[in-house]
Amino acid sequence: MRTVAIIQARTGSTRLPGKVLLPLLGEPLLVHVVRRVAMATTVDAVVVATTTGPDDDAIADLAGREGWLVERGSEMDLLDRYVTAARAHRAERVVRITSDCPLIDPDLIDEVVATLATSGADYASNTLEPRTYPRGLDVETMTMAALERAWREDLDPASREHATPYVYRHPELFRLAAVRGPVDLSGHRWTVDTPEDYELVRLVYDALGRVDFGWRDALAVVEAHPAWLALNRGVVQKRLAPE
Repeated sequence: MRTVAIIQARTGSTRLPGKVLLPLLGEPLLVHVVRRVAMATTVDAVVVATTTGPDDDAIADLAGREGWLVERGSEMDLLDRYVTAARAHRAERVVRITSDCPLIDPDLIDEVVATLATSGADYASNTLEPRTYPRGLDVETMTMAALERAWREDLDPASREHATPYVYRHPELFRLAAVRGPVDLSGHRWTVDTPEDYELVRLVYDALGRVDFGWRDALAVVEAHPAWLALNRGVVQKRLAPE
């Protein structure tokens, strides 16, 4: 079954504009995300899905220089952007990754994809409550049939802006499978949405000095520098609109 990882990326950000192009070890943050996702053995193709807005020409240009697959679509209707990219690349399974997660772990992607395949579920993720992994290691995967159904039936613009809520908010329609770790590490924040988030991730990359690391390596570095945890402890995660 052809599995396509789609990384949503745009330069617009209310709290940290242009964050996906900020440097980590001398290269744009997005470069690290794409490379790490491509290391997952269960992924057949990686596509960057950006918008048609002129501000995101920079992402399309970067994709061209790096030789990435790239699709451009709606800025606000992220669900439509995902379906468009998935159809263009003949996806049978879709892995959703956000571009602000430079510590994303390929082994964890493989675990979530394997869970979808072996469970017979329509959707599998390590973000279903209660979550146990640090925020920033978020992996969602679903069948193309589930994504297409959401695209047809979800009529709420606020939900479509976040692509997948229609699926995981309707367990009566979709079979869901959760991936959880043995220890609750959900208090760690490794996503990049604010300058404080970026500073923490930059310190992790600088300390490791390489790109071929796993999430446990990142955890060891953070735990060895407890003062770093205070950098973004006060950052409040943006909430999706209620159903």
